[in-house]
This record gives sequence, C-alpha cells and structure tokens, in this order.
Amino acid sequence: MAGKLCFCATPIGNLGDITLRVLETLRAADLIVAEDTRHTRKLLNHYDIHKPLLSCHEHNEADRTEEILQRVAAGQLVAVVSDAGMPGISDPGAKLIAGAISQNLPWTVLPGASAVLTGLLLSGLPADQFAFLGFPPRRKKERLSWLEGFKALPLTLVFYEAPHRLPDFLLDLLAVYGPRSAALVREISKQYEEVERGTLEELSQLYTSKAARGEYVVVVEGGRGEQQGGLPLSEAVDRVRRLVVAGREPSVAIKQVSKELGLSRREVYNSYHQSSTEEEGKQE
Repeated sequence: MAGKLCFCATPIGNLGDITLRVLETLRAADLIVAEDTRHTRKLLNHYDIHKPLLSCHEHNEADRTEEILQRVAAGQLVAVVSDAGMPGISDPGAKLIAGAISQNLPWTVLPGASAVLTGLLLSGLPADQFAFLGFPPRRKKERLSWLEGFKALPLTLVFYEAPHRLPDFLLDLLAVYGPRSAALVREISKQYEEVERGTLEELSQLYTSKAARGEYVVVVEGGRGEQQGGLPLSEAVDRVRRLVVAGREPSVAIKQVSKELGLSRREVYNSYHQSSTEEEGKQE
C-alpha cells in the first residue's frame, strides 16, 4: 500500500509561523526531505522532532526524485520542506509533484507561510489581481526582454530578488516600466522586517548608496495599457532620463535604451541632448 507525499509550508521568519498540521505531519513522517538539512534540523530541534533527513535541492533533485517516490510507493509518509515557505515555489519540488502524478501516488499540500502573499499585502499595492514571477533572469539582456513581456499586464507584479542583484534589477525595472509605484519587502516575519515604498525611480536612487540586505520581495504596480513595440523617441528619451537620474552615465543609458527598443543610437542621442538643451533654455 502506498504511503503519502506531503509538501509542508515552513516559517519564512518567525518559527511560530508553522501550522499545527505541519508539525503533526513532521512528527509522523518516516522521512523528511529538506532543501538544506542543516537549516531544517534547526527547525526540527526547536520543536523536538527527530526524524531521518534527506537532502533534495536544485543540484540533485533529478537524482533524488525516483528514490523519494519509491519510498512513498513502499508505504512511507514523506514530508517535503524547503528552507522557508512552500516547497515548489521558487524552490525544489516541481519534479516530485510531476513524478507523483505520473505514478499515481498519493500526495497533498499543507498550506502555511508564504513570502509571496505576505509581501504583496505588506506592499500596500492592489492585491485583488496579481502575477507572481519569481526570480528574474540573471543576465541583463535576458532580464530586460523578460520584463518587457509583462509590461502591459494590468496586474500587480511580484518578484523575488537576492540582495546583491537588487540595485541592477531596480534600474532595469525603471528602464522598462518607468516611475511606477513599487515596494521592497525584506526580512518578512523577522525582527527587522522592513517595507520601503515609493516609485521605481525613488527606490533605484535609494539603492545607489544603500546596501541591500536579506532576501527581497519586490512588488510593482501593474501596467495601465502600455503598448509594446513601436515606441516613439519621446519614450526613449524619458527612459534615458530615468536611468540618468538613477545614476547611469548618459552614454551608457542611451546605449542601453537604444538596444532595448531597437532604435538608432544616434537618433536617441540627438533627441536626448536636444531635449536637455531645451529644458536648460526654459530654466534660463
């Protein structure tokens, strides 16, 4: 008789965020599958739970999947946890779910703490309709193209980002989405939980000097019917200005925006400097 595979949400900050049902399942489990066994052992020790642990992370998930499913098929109760939050959401777990479905093995999800939903509500932005997009691509060119694909969505956008990549990500968000409202949520459910709200321009400027610390949930206002492709030079100039205000050199900003929009660098250069000259004339 087959056992069961249980995906268990774990605390994202305060250890008290775990549910009674998850604790009951962890105590009853024959095996606990963890993203990082050292991290999970701290949680288990806190609740005086002592069970066999097996690591399953992004580098070995493919190899571990069949072994874990065989244990379920043999009648074991297997609990799956990630370091924080729900396994399978920007964490290992998808291959196990696909395998359990294909082999018709019993499995379920035990709800609990979620950085996505908590960060979204803490942002103060509309939460009735939203899109969770996870971690953005690491390479700039891919990231810009990826962001462009969501520009017209009239939904609040939710991302995850690591601290060392946050400043560049904010600049790219600003370049693609303009000065939309946004919020940065960090250290959720921990002692130093922090929410920073403002426009993407303001937040980009802030992180030109401020050091990013901890994992971030980045929440951005949805689109308002922006059209993709065929953007006029005025839009290109606006993007260049936003990047310059956020700390980029004009020549670098012009090169970036020209490439993103498929426009002539010379045209963008001339339009930008012409508009800058006109602005200076108005001020005089």
